[in-house]
Amino acid sequence: MITLDTRLDGRHYQFAEIKTVLACANEEKSGDRLAQIGSSSELERVAAKYVLSGLTMQALRQAPVVAYEDDEVTRLIDDSLDAVAFEKIKNWTVSDLREFLLASTTDLKSIEEIRWGFTGEMVAAVTKLMSNMDLILAGKKCQVIVKAKTTLGLSGRLASRLQPNHPNDSIEGIKASIFEGLSYGVGDAVIGINPVYDSADTVGRLLHETAKIIDRLQIPTQNCILSHITTQMKAIERGAPAGLIFQSIAGSEKGNTAFGINLETLREAIVLGKKNISGTMPFMYFETGQGSELSSLSHYGADQVTMEARCYALARCFNPFLVNDVVGFIGPEYLADGRQMIRAGLEDHFMAKLLGLPMGVDACYTNHMNADQNDLENLTILLTAAGVNYFMGVPMGDDVMLSYQTTSFHDIASLREINNLRPAPEFEAWLESISIMKDGRLTDQAGNAAYIARMFS
Repeated sequence: MITLDTRLDGRHYQFAEIKTVLACANEEKSGDRLAQIGSSSELERVAAKYVLSGLTMQALRQAPVVAYEDDEVTRLIDDSLDAVAFEKIKNWTVSDLREFLLASTTDLKSIEEIRWGFTGEMVAAVTKLMSNMDLILAGKKCQVIVKAKTTLGLSGRLASRLQPNHPNDSIEGIKASIFEGLSYGVGDAVIGINPVYDSADTVGRLLHETAKIIDRLQIPTQNCILSHITTQMKAIERGAPAGLIFQSIAGSEKGNTAFGINLETLREAIVLGKKNISGTMPFMYFETGQGSELSSLSHYGADQVTMEARCYALARCFNPFLVNDVVGFIGPEYLADGRQMIRAGLEDHFMAKLLGLPMGVDACYTNHMNADQNDLENLTILLTAAGVNYFMGVPMGDDVMLSYQTTSFHDIASLREINNLRPAPEFEAWLESISIMKDGRLTDQAGNAAYIARMFS
């Protein structure tokens, strides 16, 4: 029998359903307050955590926050579970799962044996019982390695997305940013542009230009234009040379409909990618972020951490090369300040890695959030300790097209130096071949964009 009530400090706390327990056990988030869900006091939050700790994986599977019959995301997640893995964990409580993940005897192999038995709700549940340090410790164990033209996720490595956005998609401006980023050793995950204009012509033009740079300089990386997936598909069908196919996703069918996609759209992209992008290597790139379902009123009364975990359970079914959480991009309505931003970034990295995703994080904030550069840097240090696969790299950390603050080219170099980390091995070899890096350290050519530009011209 499932128990959804408890007594604490002389008070009786009773929760209507498992979805309510999940919401009330969540750490403080402005998005949950906006949705008018979650705990009304710290005591109620503790009571909800206590109740949640005793729920089994079986109970959580039987109570998805969006009903199986109403939602194709729920159906895909549940239908894709590995029966053998689920059988091993179905009677574990959420507390049991937490103890397993944090035990010094638990290694990657033991996690890999059961990760396909988890739904998003199970992963979200254990996240709510963990401290920030717990999330770092467990996340570090969940290493995920992927390989395209570069290999990401290896121990001792930290990759980066070179993000050369420009407010009017100027090729010359984009090239200037690319050359500067490369000169700091940035770009081993992808050279990825958010275009101003979502048209097949623009996407095709930018794909051709970035491919030209990659080919002429013989850079071991991949390109991607982060427009709507259907726009990219049109450009690829016309012959544009894409390295990855991108799409933002949500944790419910209704949320994906708001993004203009469904599961069939993603399946069509897989077919197109296999035909046009370097054989069988992973080529999907997904982006997420806590609060997106609430912004489209597609959260079904569930908290934003649980909906985010469902994004990851969906994403893994499409074997992506990159996934990243744009942690503070949506704004203070969902993550009010630096404290909530840091917590969300650690939560999202852990949940994605536990589910088997090659997770990166866009550690960022909008200018109207109560956060600053120190909050951002604190988050990147913590995520690096947790084994994050990659960060963004933007000129001076200020994206002039999207109008938000994120990690700079200099930040990537600093994080590598502080933590004795290197770029992806294929990319490092290329950097050494052009004298930007030697023995894992940047040379005096670092930051010399003109040096890279001359190589291209």
